[in-house]
Amino acid sequence: MAVLHLSTPLDSLGITRTVVEATSPAEEANKWFSAFVEAIRMSDIASIIDLFHETGSWRDIVALTWSLRTLRGRKDIKRLLDARFEATGLTTLQLNKGARYAPARVAPLPDLAFIRFCFTFETLHGKGSGVCHLVRSSPSLEESWKAHALLTHLDTLKVFPVQAGVFRSRMMFRGSWEEKRNHELEFSNGDPDVLIIGAGQCGLQVAAHLKYMGVSTLVIERNARVGDNWRARYKSLFLHNLIHYNQTSYLRFPSTWPLFSPAPKLGDWFEGYARFLDLNVWTSSSIMETVWDETAKSWNVVIDRGGTLRRLKIKHVVLASGPGGSIPRTPDIPGQDCYHGRVVHSSEYKTGSGYEGMKAIVVGACNSAHDIALDLCNNDTDVTIIQRSSTFVVSHQALAAQHGVTYNDGFPTELADLLGLALPWSTQKSILQCKVPQVAGTTDRALLEGLERIGFKTNLGPDGTGVTTLSSVRGGGFYINTGASEKIIDGSIKLKSGCSIERFTTNGLALDDGTELQADIVIFATGFGDLRDSVRLVCGEEVAKKVGLMWGMDDEGELRSVWKDSGHEGLWIAAGNLSRARIHSMHLALQIKASLEGLFRREELTF
Repeated sequence: MAVLHLSTPLDSLGITRTVVEATSPAEEANKWFSAFVEAIRMSDIASIIDLFHETGSWRDIVALTWSLRTLRGRKDIKRLLDARFEATGLTTLQLNKGARYAPARVAPLPDLAFIRFCFTFETLHGKGSGVCHLVRSSPSLEESWKAHALLTHLDTLKVFPVQAGVFRSRMMFRGSWEEKRNHELEFSNGDPDVLIIGAGQCGLQVAAHLKYMGVSTLVIERNARVGDNWRARYKSLFLHNLIHYNQTSYLRFPSTWPLFSPAPKLGDWFEGYARFLDLNVWTSSSIMETVWDETAKSWNVVIDRGGTLRRLKIKHVVLASGPGGSIPRTPDIPGQDCYHGRVVHSSEYKTGSGYEGMKAIVVGACNSAHDIALDLCNNDTDVTIIQRSSTFVVSHQALAAQHGVTYNDGFPTELADLLGLALPWSTQKSILQCKVPQVAGTTDRALLEGLERIGFKTNLGPDGTGVTTLSSVRGGGFYINTGASEKIIDGSIKLKSGCSIERFTTNGLALDDGTELQADIVIFATGFGDLRDSVRLVCGEEVAKKVGLMWGMDDEGELRSVWKDSGHEGLWIAAGNLSRARIHSMHLALQIKASLEGLFRREELTF
């Protein structure tokens, strides 16, 4: 694989380590922040804008926009302030001088550095945290420092603080706790305000935030137990990234938890999570009907709860049922009715035990495909992977080194999340375009060269940005290596790459290069449907049309229609891995709570 250095939009800033090291972070941060506070106090929008670099960005997460927005360049920042400054009422801005928050030099690349500082603020309705990255307006030491990136992040609502810590319930309960919880679970006193469909990592964490913001919430789960979505996967499944990166809201994994969490153990965790946080979850329950009432601004919902129908009137619906409603995506290949073996999707595969001495084909070359092929190989199965297109491959060691800078035992998860949100996607992309090729050419060089030698096709991800973009744009397309790559390199797992499947044969698959592979089982590790399939399945085609494109990046570098207004009133989409669920579940809950309390109107937020 050729590893190239890519020029990036950051090159024009002249923000080198040398320039930053010649300055005092505290002095420059105080000078900039004092001017920022004064401009806000005077409602002087022109002066606020002048404090930004001409290509600077203001990323707002729920604080000003009640959404997830990034405005880049002075013209768009002015548009933000013209629309939302007066309505937001920014006030009480203070530098955070804590040990990890104080002004400091940060260098994401060897020759790229910023002055970074954190601050707190209030709005008319909430309290928040901010992060600013400063650069010089030009490389000259005489020039002033400007904001390259400013983040404003809403942490809590003033009138409706999260009922945790100092705000936890102080009630001395003297009745039957079981009876109280049963009334809550059955919604004996009225329908819930929010219905969450899916009790996975996204649905449960949104429910937890809503509960402790005082919002009546029901979660429904089609499986018999919370956590079965993890227990039902293949037995060898475990998370490929560190447990610190996958922490959950309110409840943290204990220090005894393994670095790489086994899926069944994770299923048990989420079952306990729902129980310990007193979340209202109906298992063995499915949506039968969902109809939007435009006049009442609510959903009329019918739920099948273990054979009993329940009709509810709901103000907000959150779809958290996984990609495509967890509908397997399997290619339509002719001749399957003539094939004598077994055909399954990866979601149906359980274990390689029982296939000893047999032949298997795994169609696909990303995480699940590699895991399943490795499991079969370890069970003495003759297994072949069919790679239809190139795959981004990164070692788990390289990924752990990347995440481990802030996600570790000694660093607060909340601060790691905040800092991870602080730079706009345009800047993150440019940094990744340098880091991803560097890792490929150093840490993972031997691994990637070994794969290339045997014909396994790899790439550096979209625009050379690796797994970060792939997980956001596609939700897949990568493999975090935990051992399968070495088995492919040494031939223990066979490979067919650069070819397509023509048809099933009696004993296997015929490929377009004229070869035939024999197999007792064919496993399609080909992913799941589009997120819009979930909307169509639950709400119908008309609602799905209003929602439009989902997932992937919009023009501002934010995820489209996910964790924010979906395009249809009262409908929200929660999707992503464990880290994304932890980070954005609070943002979604804050938007719903603010909407229920009438703190904003949807039409005010379009600018």
